[in-house]
This record gives sequence, structure tokens and C-alpha cells, in this order.
Amino acid sequence: MTEEANGAAPAQPQLNMKILAQFVRDMSFENAVALKGLQAGEVAPEMQVQVSLDARKRPADNQYEVMTKFKIIANNTATSSPLYILELDYGGIFHIEGVPEEQMHPFLLIECPRQLFPFVRRIVSDVTRDGGFPPFNLDMVDFVALYRAELARRAEAQAAEAPQA
Repeated sequence: MTEEANGAAPAQPQLNMKILAQFVRDMSFENAVALKGLQAGEVAPEMQVQVSLDARKRPADNQYEVMTKFKIIANNTATSSPLYILELDYGGIFHIEGVPEEQMHPFLLIECPRQLFPFVRRIVSDVTRDGGFPPFNLDMVDFVALYRAELARRAEAQAAEAPQA
């Protein structure tokens, strides 16, 4: 007897996600200390981290490109002058099957960046260390909260653009 015959819901398609490729699209590390000829000395940096995400369908079936963009600014807390600025655009190409269409957008902007994050963290740590600073280990990013904040921002922007009655 099948599940449908006994009144159970039909089985959901099996989720299948593969990372086909990962890549650095763009990266910039500006060491302000070296550019100004200053000594880093004993500083307690104040870190600012900005994260943005983007996703798009690729021409091949079930393939998507997801970009994570990080901008990290380290300022000297004593002088408020910048120590370094790191900008990293890191992407992945994913093959995804079994995700319902109405859930694809959050899946692309939450789960896919979650898969890429350990690699971004490693690059940031290596670049800051190789730039002459202590390695900066990014804290985990809450991609669910980031996604919800972006939805709220878009809703506010649409409400502001709507004609007033």
C-alpha cells in the first residue's frame, strides 16, 4: 500500500545541494598603518563588519550563484584612525534540487552563505595575519537575522514609495 493510498501526504522531494565551485571575485586589503608609515604598536582595534548577500539563477538547470560580500574596518580605538580595511567578495556556485520555489530565496540567502562562511573566515584570518596584524577571526554571522533585516528594509522602502492616500 502506498502512502497516498493510506491517506498520508505524498513524500517531499529529497533535498540535494552540491557546491560546484567557490571563488574570490574581488578582494582588497588596505593597510593604512603601512601606507602612512606608522608603527602599529599596542593598539586595541575597534572592528566594524558589514555583510551583504546576493544570489542569482544561472543558465544551467538547478544552478545558482551566491555572493557574500564582507567589508571589515579596523580602527584604532585611541585615535579613531583606520588600521586596515578588508573587502572580500566570495562566491559559490550551487546545484540545488528539492527546494520548493517559495523557499528558494531564503534558502539561497541563508543556507548557501552558511556553507561558504568557514572559507570566508579562513581567508579573512589569513589576510589580516599576512598583512601584519593579529589574525581576525570573524564571529559567526546570523544569516537568518540578516535575511529578516533585509526583508524589513525592503518593506519599509516599498511603504515609503507607496503613494499616500
